[in-house]
Amino acid sequence: MIWVDKGYLGKNFSTESAKVNQAQVEVIEKKQKKFEVLPRRWVVERTFAWLAQNRRLIVEHQQLPEISEAMIYTAMCRLMLRRLAHLTQSS
Repeated sequence: MIWVDKGYLGKNFSTESAKVNQAQVEVIEKKQKKFEVLPRRWVVERTFAWLAQNRRLIVEHQQLPEISEAMIYTAMCRLMLRRLAHLTQSS
């Protein structure tokens, strides 16, 4: 399941993502004009914040998308390793 905001509402995104990774796309939309907490939206925002801590991911310098993907995997592995190291030190 892929959760997206209203910017990915088009049919092309959902059909292409289904071809690539067999995932369903669920659009998370606001129901009202006033502030409301949207389900699963915080997961995306939090992940973007973690990725923004890595300088190379803030501006797109790479020429190939595979390099950008590798940098995202590296950033998330770094985050997980720091958490694991913190758990072993506090035990």
